[in-house]
Amino acid sequence: MITVSVDLGERSYPIHIGTDLIGRPELFAPHVAGASITIVSNTTVEPLYGEQLRAALAPLGKEVSTVVLHDGEAHKNWQTLNLIFDALLERHADRKTTLIALGGGVIGDMTGFAAACYMRGVPFIQVPTTLLSQVDSSVGGKTGINHPLGKNMVGAFYQPLAVIADIAALRTLPQRELAAGLAEVIKTAAIADAAFFDWIEANIDALNRCDPQALALAVKRCCEIKASVVAADEREGGLRAILNLGHTFGHAIEAGLGYGEWLHGEAVGCGMAMAADLSVRAGHLDDAARRRIVALVAAARLPTRAPELGAERYIELMKGDKKAEAGNIKFVLLEGIGKPLMTSAAEDMLRATLAACV
Repeated sequence: MITVSVDLGERSYPIHIGTDLIGRPELFAPHVAGASITIVSNTTVEPLYGEQLRAALAPLGKEVSTVVLHDGEAHKNWQTLNLIFDALLERHADRKTTLIALGGGVIGDMTGFAAACYMRGVPFIQVPTTLLSQVDSSVGGKTGINHPLGKNMVGAFYQPLAVIADIAALRTLPQRELAAGLAEVIKTAAIADAAFFDWIEANIDALNRCDPQALALAVKRCCEIKASVVAADEREGGLRAILNLGHTFGHAIEAGLGYGEWLHGEAVGCGMAMAADLSVRAGHLDDAARRRIVALVAAARLPTRAPELGAERYIELMKGDKKAEAGNIKFVLLEGIGKPLMTSAAEDMLRATLAACV
């Protein structure tokens, strides 16, 4: 097992990375102070890992209950969030009740948001079971739900007490979900570590095969990078925004198609290809680097061509992005692999990118 620390003073927490961690009571025990635990999972993950987690929690002597939600991005909304609150209130959960998010990014985001809101804050633990959630969404304390007019527009910054990333859980991932996680792995390297990007290029076949050693190394490096960024800028006042490479385009794709049509990682992968194109048009990036990015996205079995929504619709959706200021669209672009910058782009360049990448 490897442990990466997120350094946030009194709110610091460990990220444990390894194989068969869900069944280890000692990883949960230090973070459960109250008399009760509520596991939040979904209809896909709970049958796979629910019993294993409950068995690990049994020696702690706590009252354990489970809330099982529908699976998928389409259910990341107020109606589903209220099911968590309903369960907590019906079971008379108090301020020391610990929530455990057992699932991918949707479950992690909603459980974290519920923990931030219930009684104005209860403890929670992340147990991410997808590659995307292990390398990105479970780390850093971003929680929330979607709104029909924008992705993740309602939420809170709220840190977990621990992240327990079990590489063994990735064995049950469908290939499409694995690829979606690889999008965030590639993104992390593209913004922060050129040598890591080289490593992904050399090991993409092993990652596509779900090789546990390759995946453990990828999760570790991504968590190290994200932990350092979050420690420097917890609430995305500046530096942390670089983690959104590909997301301005990607969120527009997700919202424009209707949440759940494309997976988040698929949209981010395509969004990276679009951001690389715009980086070249803006004079920041050379075309050889753009070709490497697009080739790696494609090698991870991710889309590199965006759906046809129309330029006006794309621009409308991007103006609603969280990074936009007074209707001015902000992008994370690249000056080179491992060299991000936050900037705006001339509308004619943006339209040219949309025309070239759709």
